[in-house]
Amino acid sequence: MPPALLHDWLNQIGGAEDVLAVLAGLFPGAPIYTSIYWRDKMPAAYRAWPIRASFMDRLPGIYRHHQPYLPLYPLAFERFDLRGHDLLLSNKSGFCHGARKPAGAVHVCYCLTPTRYVWSFDAYAAREGLGGAARALLRPLLAGLRRWDFAAAQRVDHFIAISSEVQRRIAQFYQRESVIIFPPVETARFAAASAAPGGYFLSLGRLIPYKRVDLAVQACTALHLPLLVAGDGRDRARLERLAGPTVKFLGRVPDADVPGLLAGCRAFIFPGLEDFGIAPVQALAAGRPVVAFAGGGALDSVQDGETGVLFPAQTVEALTAALERVMRLPVEVPALRASAARFDRSVFAAQLRAFLREKTGLPVVA
Repeated sequence: MPPALLHDWLNQIGGAEDVLAVLAGLFPGAPIYTSIYWRDKMPAAYRAWPIRASFMDRLPGIYRHHQPYLPLYPLAFERFDLRGHDLLLSNKSGFCHGARKPAGAVHVCYCLTPTRYVWSFDAYAAREGLGGAARALLRPLLAGLRRWDFAAAQRVDHFIAISSEVQRRIAQFYQRESVIIFPPVETARFAAASAAPGGYFLSLGRLIPYKRVDLAVQACTALHLPLLVAGDGRDRARLERLAGPTVKFLGRVPDADVPGLLAGCRAFIFPGLEDFGIAPVQALAAGRPVVAFAGGGALDSVQDGETGVLFPAQTVEALTAALERVMRLPVEVPALRASAARFDRSVFAAQLRAFLREKTGLPVVA
């Protein structure tokens, strides 16, 4: 019987869903257990998957506003009947690792991060723009959720972390060891981009405060450097007020245009603190250096002075100095693409299969 794939929720597209798509391809026919499934919002390809949503899927308004239902997620995953599955593979940033495994089964958790709003609530609330009412409602629940989350983590047999930063958090919050297998990136799609590098710098992603695109806008404005800001979000109006004449906002760009946009930039700017960060790897695959804050997943993907420049503090001054450095950095396109190849989907698949064979003792036929 195929493994049971566990995923927190299916009402939005992000990095977790990119991982899920690869897992679904590696294990054809494996049922996907999730709390909610917004069928009309998710990609049409998902309709071919055997998705099994919990009782929460019937709750009013949950697709658009799932935070008020926070206390119910542990129960949703604990109530799934997973008998018949020898392997549980959870793709977790929330609560799906809390599913009860059948007797004799092995649970491997691919941990995107320990649950943010449980262990780092203030940072999460600021990052997601939660209002005072939502914060006041959620805060009393946190102590109980922390106890549950820690206990659920002890039921997992093996943890896999997506980065060195997440590995550190797993040890800190769950007191568990883990190995690192980087998330899968479709590097060939970006390596095939043929645009000649131009003079502009590039920022790409959602325009929300924790991404710190404001640093890129202000630094490029100060240095009179051309910056293209691709993406949209609630922080756009503020960023536009900060921008000088060399900064241009593109809004959301089609996925098909992203490889060429990356290949055509002088360097990619990544000023936020992320668990991993797919975009820097995509830029490297396109043959462009990365200027990144020296924290989180960027420490795994960017080598200072070789594939880009790391800056030590999230300040305009630090990023300004980094931009001046990267303009003097020799760009060796083959070396940048070779660096990105470490994160390719094929590497992820091979490492995951090897890990599952070694740790579970089960045949992995994917």
